Amino acid sequence: MGVIDYLSHYFSVSPSHGKTRKPMQTVEIKVKMDCDGCERRVRNSVTYMKGVKQVEVNRKQSKVTVTGYVDRNRVLKKVQNTGKRAEFWPYIPYNLVAYPYIAQAYDKKAPSGYVKNATQALRSPNALDEKLTSLFSDENPNGCSIM
Repeated sequence: MGVIDYLSHYFSVSPSHGKTRKPMQTVEIKVKMDCDGCERRVRNSVTYMKGVKQVEVNRKQSKVTVTGYVDRNRVLKKVQNTGKRAEFWPYIPYNLVAYPYIAQAYDKKAPSGYVKNATQALRSPNALDEKLTSLFSDENPNGCSIM
């Protein structure tokens, strides 16, 4: 197997025009869809794009998931060309966030089980509950220990 791998670097079957193939990725977009016509218009706008392998539309969550060899921004532009207001999916499952219910991450518009994808969603180190937690911590050399 080593000889074939070695020789395959010197001989190429595919034409090399300088173009590289886009990586396979999943693009999730939030689009407000009210009826079957809206859903069909959004689905048809991205289904026939070059490189699209699968399109899933969830009208209840207002979510469109496109999987394939596509560019994120081109998919967003295609959906926006339908006349709908679209943005990249801003929510992630709440169990992937360290503190899902602080002000930066909590969103009442989020579907159940999701919170806003906020990278700055960290507690303030000067918060009262952080101070109390570190007061009795084993890592704090000046902290109290209760036995």
